[in-house]
Amino acid sequence: MILTLFVVAVLLFVLAYWLYGRWQEKLYNLDNNNKTPAYELYDGIDYVPTHPMILLGHHFSSIAGAGPIVGPIAAGSMFGWLPAYLWIVIGSIFFGGVHDMGAIVGSIRHKGLSVGELVNRYIGKRAKVLFNAFAWFALVLVVAAFLELAVTSFAGDPAVAFSAVLYIVMAVIFGLLVYKYNLSLGWGTVIMLPFLIGAIFWGNYSPWVQSVFKLDVNTWRWILIVYISFASVLPVWLLLQPRDYLSSWFLYFSVLISTIGILFGGSKYPVNLEAFKGWYAGGSNYLWPILFITIACGAISGFHSLVGSGTTAKQLKNEKDAKLIGYGGMLLEGVVAVIALITVIMAGKILSPAEGLPPNPQYTYGVGFAKFWSLFGLPEKVGISFGMFAINTFILTSLDTATRLGRYQLQELTSGKLNKYTATLITVLAALVLVFMKSGETPVWKLIWPVFGSANQLTAGLALLGITAYIMKGLKKPAWFTGLPMVFMIVTTLAALILLIKANLSGPTLPLGIVSIILIVLAVWLVVEAYLALIKKNKEEEKA
Repeated sequence: MILTLFVVAVLLFVLAYWLYGRWQEKLYNLDNNNKTPAYELYDGIDYVPTHPMILLGHHFSSIAGAGPIVGPIAAGSMFGWLPAYLWIVIGSIFFGGVHDMGAIVGSIRHKGLSVGELVNRYIGKRAKVLFNAFAWFALVLVVAAFLELAVTSFAGDPAVAFSAVLYIVMAVIFGLLVYKYNLSLGWGTVIMLPFLIGAIFWGNYSPWVQSVFKLDVNTWRWILIVYISFASVLPVWLLLQPRDYLSSWFLYFSVLISTIGILFGGSKYPVNLEAFKGWYAGGSNYLWPILFITIACGAISGFHSLVGSGTTAKQLKNEKDAKLIGYGGMLLEGVVAVIALITVIMAGKILSPAEGLPPNPQYTYGVGFAKFWSLFGLPEKVGISFGMFAINTFILTSLDTATRLGRYQLQELTSGKLNKYTATLITVLAALVLVFMKSGETPVWKLIWPVFGSANQLTAGLALLGITAYIMKGLKKPAWFTGLPMVFMIVTTLAALILLIKANLSGPTLPLGIVSIILIVLAVWLVVEAYLALIKKNKEEEKA
């Protein structure tokens, strides 16, 4: 069963890339003879023409995070593996891939600016302000949450902290060697990866690492605050891009090990999770809309559109690379999500790292990965560490990328009146307010974090709204393939927000209910603005 699920998903993804991806490439008229913003607006800081494999690594590492692992495991444990599996496969092909590729293409056709520029051009300036403000808020929440997740993992495991710090140092060296000293990409990769892989093994057993990198939570918090501030403003080729590229190899490696493990051991692994547990999982957890909010990065995620139209589009070397990086990157993430779902299918539930600790999706993935790893005769303990380290690496990757994206959104929101330093400072300070401000004993970010799933998926729906408007008004082509996912995502996320409001209109979680109401108002306002813009377009065409 496990082998069949994996093979069917991979075959469908390959077929979709070949057929549906190529169809979209033709619809957008992608042509490598067209100059991309990376060349037209080259500045050596944000706009930098980049080798497609390096850019795929940056894009893939940035969009992955822990999402395609945590979401499928959580959703599978709530509703059964079948609904989760179907949404991952269908979502990646017809929702997420379309959304990601559309965001990149729309951006490269508009000076590498975010989806907010599509909203501005084809819906209106007021709608752009709403979208950029909405996106900036979501990014600030990501920075706050992922900062605390990274800090906790660093303080809890010196080996993870050591490996992450080494990653940063090696990334800078890699960037200098490739861009300043013309070292080939292949040789740079071959030189760097052994150091990074060896760091995981050494960090687990070295007394020096366990001593020097054993710092408290607050110390790591300020170290990471300084790091993300620099990552936001330094040339993208010096730190962000090479770090993400090197990080991506860990995910490629984990996918490869898992694939071999499933292909050669899939028939041996038991199925301990029901295919379908029911339409209701308790509390406010109804299959619709909660399944489609819980599995985001493994099917469709609004954060992807911010990455694609933020950092990725500014580095795209050729227009046709949008298919590989946008559509292909999402399908590859779908493979990661299927593997994550398989780990909880084998486990039957979300596992706890130790007695007395709460169930942990990341640990469940680590245990499942260790089973695949053990087929090579390697110790399961190291396999668990490798799987956990891969997840933590991508948490840090999403953290520094989100900080830079927050800077972009603020600069676009103010029409370039803020420089990169001021925009970064405001973004980081806003995140710190969420981290340090408390309601009782609970940090504000943790109080409002439950709304992020809905806010993220609402961002996806609104990004599809901007892409749809661009296709209809800019390209003057039918946009059913983006319009249908747009309607589904907006309706679904509004339903999820209504459930949140219903459950949080009183008591200590009242701020969560208030934030949910604000998001609904913003979303409906944007949809109305888009409707009026498209109606105006139709009337003008009728008069003409």
